[in-house]
Amino acid sequence: MPVPPLDPDVAARIARLGPPVSMRDRGFEAVRADLEAMPPPDDLPVMANIEDIVIAGPYGDIPLRVYRPETGRPAPVVVHLHGGGLVMGSNASFEPLARQLAAASGATVVGVDYRLAPEWPAPVQLEEAYAATSWVAANADALGVDARRLAVLGDSAGGGLAAGVALLARDRGGPALLAQVLLYPGLDRDMGAASIVSMPDAPMLLRDDIDYLHELADSGSSGPLDQYRIPSYATDLTGLPQAIVVAAECDPIRDWSERYASRLRDARVQTTVTRYPGVFHGFLMRPENSARAMLAVAEIGALLRVKLDCLLPFR
Repeated sequence: MPVPPLDPDVAARIARLGPPVSMRDRGFEAVRADLEAMPPPDDLPVMANIEDIVIAGPYGDIPLRVYRPETGRPAPVVVHLHGGGLVMGSNASFEPLARQLAAASGATVVGVDYRLAPEWPAPVQLEEAYAATSWVAANADALGVDARRLAVLGDSAGGGLAAGVALLARDRGGPALLAQVLLYPGLDRDMGAASIVSMPDAPMLLRDDIDYLHELADSGSSGPLDQYRIPSYATDLTGLPQAIVVAAECDPIRDWSERYASRLRDARVQTTVTRYPGVFHGFLMRPENSARAMLAVAEIGALLRVKLDCLLPFR
């Protein structure tokens, strides 16, 4: 099956980018630099407060960026783990998505600048994501947030980290998470998935890009933590927080998202899964460029707002 038709505004954006060049050919350092050099949009949602803080982590200091859409009450809180294949990305380059999600959900969003591969091999990224989430829960009063209404959210590779943090939180006895939000998450290593086989030249993420990023991110195998670092390897998904799973129709790793969502449901985890047509992997990173992406942000924010306002006394 070829790549499904793109939405018109998405297709126009892809056309402006020109023929794709693989990340391997460009080199991850150049891809990193280009991502950080992208100028921010002019019309980002206004936050009541944005604060940069630094916390102590297992491998050194971890920078956090706190986006508060409003102040004056203990707000629900969402820990955001950015995408980029665990090899690129930062709080700065993913600020547009973080601010859109904060505005749409009404939650305080805390971005995590975890260390990147290959300089920092696995499982550094997962352990820093877990450490940051634990710190947010333990320091909720100082942050002005409600630790009872804590969610973890990630996009792409960050979605894999978010799912891994949910598994670790269950197995390490905390922190208590109310929800996990997985946006086109990198959950697997199955390169034989039908969506990958059928869309090797998908826009924004080529099959070879996936291989290349995995080579870099997996350069230091974490052994016993693999079932958390690569959540599809986990054999037990019971007892996890309710999930919001987002898949993109024109994303080669779409099947990973939808298979994991199906497994969550089979494990009796309340799960909402939505496949957005006409969009590609990473379509939410700059949502202002796509009408479908803005719809998705509004829907994700509304659903997250409801879930964070309705405390279940059980799983």
